[in-house]
Amino acid sequence: MISTPLADRLRPVDFDTVCGQSHLFGKNGILKKVLQRGHITNMIFFGPPGTGKTTCANIIAKKSGMTLHKLNATSASLSDIKEVIASADGIMAENGVLLYIDEIQYFNKKQQQSLLEYLENGKITLIASTTENPYIYIYNAIISRSMVFEFKALSADDIVPVLIRGLDILNRDNSSDISCDKDTLKYIAECGAGDVRSSVNLLESAYYISDTVIEKDSVSSLMPKVLGNFDRAGTVHYDMLAGLQKSIRGSDPDATAFYLAKILEGGDMLGAIRRLLVIASEDIGLAYPMAASIVYSCTEAAKQVGMPEARIPLINAALFLATCPKSNSAYSAYANAADVISKGMGQTLPPYMRPVNKYDGYKYPHDYPRHYVKQQYLPDDIKDCKFYEFGDNKTESAAKAYWDLIKGNK
Repeated sequence: MISTPLADRLRPVDFDTVCGQSHLFGKNGILKKVLQRGHITNMIFFGPPGTGKTTCANIIAKKSGMTLHKLNATSASLSDIKEVIASADGIMAENGVLLYIDEIQYFNKKQQQSLLEYLENGKITLIASTTENPYIYIYNAIISRSMVFEFKALSADDIVPVLIRGLDILNRDNSSDISCDKDTLKYIAECGAGDVRSSVNLLESAYYISDTVIEKDSVSSLMPKVLGNFDRAGTVHYDMLAGLQKSIRGSDPDATAFYLAKILEGGDMLGAIRRLLVIASEDIGLAYPMAASIVYSCTEAAKQVGMPEARIPLINAALFLATCPKSNSAYSAYANAADVISKGMGQTLPPYMRPVNKYDGYKYPHDYPRHYVKQQYLPDDIKDCKFYEFGDNKTESAAKAYWDLIKGNK
């Protein structure tokens, strides 16, 4: 009886069999091109779990002939790092040492700094992986000495071929012929929420409770569920959050209550909190500027009391947002400005706006009646651009009337 988990047996041994990540390992994949030219340098892999980060580190080590050492930052210590560093001078490391550190965000600054000297002299080549934003959690000096590659969550279509291979292996090992139709394979892939390992583990478990056919009901029985289909499938999870936001945006308190309850009973309180905080500024915005503060207070209260009591301040926040006046004028203003910036426009400020010119020629608005004076603030090439439009709600209409008055538009 083979005891090795199916996920480990399906682990790719070359880049051509890596699941998904075509932007890295496809025909024009950037990481594949780098490695094909024999350029093995320090690298940082970031992305969700189960997307191939460790697998790719193994493949790189094998192809390079380097001695691979693995550390997990959740349990490794400074002495573990020093032990790897000491091995770099041994005869077994004549082709160099490749150090793979998983979850490097859990290393403190001192632990990360201990690597720098050896990255500089080339005794160690580092591949670090993280599920967090590396530019926030990894020491800048390591970032500057590394190439950074993003591993993206896998789609169900990426994962299905792996499941088919896995089913073939299970049937061969067990001299059996259990089948699984395309829809069920797709369902298993979706339940992994972008994590191929989770999907493969689910397939393996479903296989051993099935007789001749793996049914969707068998798969569902292995999934923790509450209130119907709020399970681990990424599409369902984000559908509920999208349903909540669209219901609030559409001023439907009944649908708002339903989707919030669905999310909270499904165990995703933090997801609901994050979405409510975004909605307050994206969809209510300047129509009721205090909405953001009110919702923040409710969500902080929810965090303090926890579930099940958290549902009370959260339903207050959700229904408050659903019945508020709506405006996306601020959201749109930022999007319009960002679009101009992405085109490389607006690089040079007017001279009187810059400290280097001692603001010579700048008109100080408080020196003028009503604290306003007409003056160009935008760079010359975008001076006529209009990013913000007043919304047609009471608050923004009052603001517009005030600005029309002091700017002499009326």
